[in-house]
Amino acid sequence: MQFIDLGAQYAGIQDEVEEAVIRVLRSGQYILGPEVTKLEERLAEYAGVNHCVACASGTDALVMALMAKGVGRGDAVFTTPFTFVATAEAIVTVGATPVFVDVDPTTYNMDPSALRRAIEALDQASSGNHPLPRVDDGLSVGDLKPRGIIAVDLFGLAADYGAINAIAAERDLFVIEDAAQSFGATVGNRRAGGLAEIGCTSFFPAKPLGCYGDGGALFTDDAELDALFRSIRVHGQGSDKYENVRIGITGRLDAIQAAILNVKMGVFDEELVQRQRVAETYDRLIGEAGIDLVTPFIPEGNRSAWAQYSVLARDGAERQKIQSGLAEAGIPTMIYYPKALHLQTAFEGLGYSHGDFPVSEALGERIFSLPMHPYLGDEKIADIVAALARAAR
Repeated sequence: MQFIDLGAQYAGIQDEVEEAVIRVLRSGQYILGPEVTKLEERLAEYAGVNHCVACASGTDALVMALMAKGVGRGDAVFTTPFTFVATAEAIVTVGATPVFVDVDPTTYNMDPSALRRAIEALDQASSGNHPLPRVDDGLSVGDLKPRGIIAVDLFGLAADYGAINAIAAERDLFVIEDAAQSFGATVGNRRAGGLAEIGCTSFFPAKPLGCYGDGGALFTDDAELDALFRSIRVHGQGSDKYENVRIGITGRLDAIQAAILNVKMGVFDEELVQRQRVAETYDRLIGEAGIDLVTPFIPEGNRSAWAQYSVLARDGAERQKIQSGLAEAGIPTMIYYPKALHLQTAFEGLGYSHGDFPVSEALGERIFSLPMHPYLGDEKIADIVAALARAAR
């Protein structure tokens, strides 16, 4: 059994994908070009924004967004420690300092009340009510200037942008939506990617909309930001590639990946429907079996893209027992994320400690994910849940 069955998807679109790739190979236009332009137009329309800029990865999208906002040394950017490393890594890459904010225990996304406490703590340069990072290189925490927020849409569920955007507006902070796991999710009639001033997503193969390599995109309604993204994407170019008006990166999406994504866009909405079916079937069968697990919570008015289906065990020992039982039955599981970012070696210079973000730390000890993809049939789900029930006894 596959945790994410990319082969099943490919079997259904193989002819179209191969035709698209061959078309690019014969065109001789391998970087940017018409396939990328077409993809950007389709993605912008889908997300409900004016502009989309395709790029080389989700990480590049975050870095480009921060560069466009002029973020650098002495700036603080608030984000969550319960996510993949790329979110905080992008902040450090541009020279800024991540200020971590704990997550809500039910949605696993940034807790707006904790965000407010973090901003107030930074104002006061005091960790009394919220942990703050240590700052090196001649700066003190009191020197940090709050600049922005990167909220993460974990496992496919959009963060609470109503609250987060309101807090940001009060403090003149920008908001970046890290929609790497949520493209296709909705809040009311709005789609992920278009829930903040800037949206960033990833097209890593395992994402709800993934290519066959690395890829990403930025979304915005702001024409000036769109122009900045396009300049930064190609070494800070101006009117042509040999006029460089700012520092940029090599952040271009290649045409083959764009062609593949254009094909996949044709089946994406149906795949989202099937992901919802899989999640609902898990919910129902786990509930009927009376298994002692916390299943995902989706707030009213939200629809997840279901990048993962993650459950909480009673504790770490129970998780280990269940995972071992499932492995014996040939059922793969994954843990996203066992160690919160504030405890990672890469960020030890920030001086955070165990206990600073208790919700994120507790989630890391209890959470695990079950197989999730659009081609997972109901009978297979029933087999997984039956094995889950046996493992949990």
